[in-house]
Amino acid sequence: MLFPAIITALACYLLGNLNGAVLVSFMMHDDVRTHGSGNAGLTNFIRNYGASRSTMVIAIDVIKAVLACFMAGLIFEAHDMVLEGRTLGGIFVMLGHDFPALLGFKGGKGILSGWFIAWVIDWRIGLLIAIVFFTAYLLTQYVSLGSILAAATFGVGFVIFHHDNVFVMLGGIFMGLLTVFMHRGNLMRLFRGEETKTNLLGKGTRS
Repeated sequence: MLFPAIITALACYLLGNLNGAVLVSFMMHDDVRTHGSGNAGLTNFIRNYGASRSTMVIAIDVIKAVLACFMAGLIFEAHDMVLEGRTLGGIFVMLGHDFPALLGFKGGKGILSGWFIAWVIDWRIGLLIAIVFFTAYLLTQYVSLGSILAAATFGVGFVIFHHDNVFVMLGGIFMGLLTVFMHRGNLMRLFRGEETKTNLLGKGTRS
């Protein structure tokens, strides 16, 4: 059991290194990390290149998250531990996205990947995250506030729906806390009233 878990974790981590914003900006002969906030995430990509160019970014980050979870679930299916496998896959693909060794350990903040990890593990949590994120964003135009509240919902959702499975519950809490941690700078700017609002349908400053 230990060896398959290690191989699965490593494979999912490496899969997480495939950063959509960085890859697509490279295709455009640019690097999203040299613009705006310097973050290799979807929000910074949209701010700089516009929503119309973000489709492939979204596709890459969603596909890698879903693929990692399903792959890990299949590996652990023989042990009747599909949810545990998907949770393990989710944890490590998120770690790979947030701290990619292939990109100098400077990645995105994981909210999009995390949302689809939640959908794969438990659609109810994915739905809750969507409601919280889009409600907060539509009311305030702060993507970061929506993301932080969605991350908190991530952890709470796993406590509510998976308190009877310690590994899955703790994995969900960890992923939620990790996403909040990745947004710590945004949180401080929100408190200081210095955070930037984002138009997710905008054209971008470099379009």
